[in-house]
Amino acid sequence: MSNTHFYPIGTPGQPWGDAERAQWRAAEQRQRSYHDDVVVALEALEERFEVVQYGQLDYAPDHYPLFAVVNREWDASLPTALVTGGVHGYETSGVHGALQFLDERADAYAGRINLIVAPCVSPWGYERIQRWNPDAIDPNRSFRGDGLIEEAAALMRWMAARGDTLLVHMDLHETTDSDLQEFDPARCARDGITLEPDIIPDGFYVIGNSEDPQPAFQQALIAAVEKVTHIAPADAKGELIGMPLQSPGVVWGESRSIGACAGFTDARYATTTEVYPDSPRTSPAECNAAQVAAICAALDYALAH
Repeated sequence: MSNTHFYPIGTPGQPWGDAERAQWRAAEQRQRSYHDDVVVALEALEERFEVVQYGQLDYAPDHYPLFAVVNREWDASLPTALVTGGVHGYETSGVHGALQFLDERADAYAGRINLIVAPCVSPWGYERIQRWNPDAIDPNRSFRGDGLIEEAAALMRWMAARGDTLLVHMDLHETTDSDLQEFDPARCARDGITLEPDIIPDGFYVIGNSEDPQPAFQQALIAAVEKVTHIAPADAKGELIGMPLQSPGVVWGESRSIGACAGFTDARYATTTEVYPDSPRTSPAECNAAQVAAICAALDYALAH
């Protein structure tokens, strides 16, 4: 199965060079506004929370300040949770779910747990509804070492300098039809390998860190989210995205070793959420609500245990 059947850039079987990456980047057009959708929402939260700029992406002619939200009444005696969204910029409910949690639910945890929320780690990708950064590098494979790209490195540097001991890390994602239609073909073309078509799970699921999966924690997230939206069933092989199903809606995958965002901290309770926004059984509002439900379930479970 040749890559030419699936992707128009590059030569089948040959990894991209600078010319192919430039051709790909030139085709990426801004489709929405990080400032209007994210920065303005953060400005509206400034009376209730501390909004911190932890870095900046400079992709001429564009410049993207990177923001995190921290609760004002920080208490070093309390546990701390990190929520990250938009590591893959095109995964919309990760960004808007994090913002909705801050606006609607975060106040309920005041005095119980410290919160750090970075709602849009990859704003260039958010604006272009794209998985990668401008150099065709996947941010969710870049949280290793000191960070392979600035999207990862800026957050890792800032968190390391803070020195917080994390109890929870929730990294909010989506699995979309465009994974099959665009991003998997692009990845295979970029890397000069053959495309092996996958099956997109229809529903919500979580990927626990196989290094420390915390199965009861993962199951608690599913129990909360299934009240909001449907949970993805396993495929004919008993798998989700090529990983064996551990319990309904739960798979375990490598995290730290592959540079996934959910693995760069030492949080005891960590997971990657996955929402399927293209399902005819859901809506954008329901996808956002599923992310909020997962965050709250994670915090509630961690505080109870």
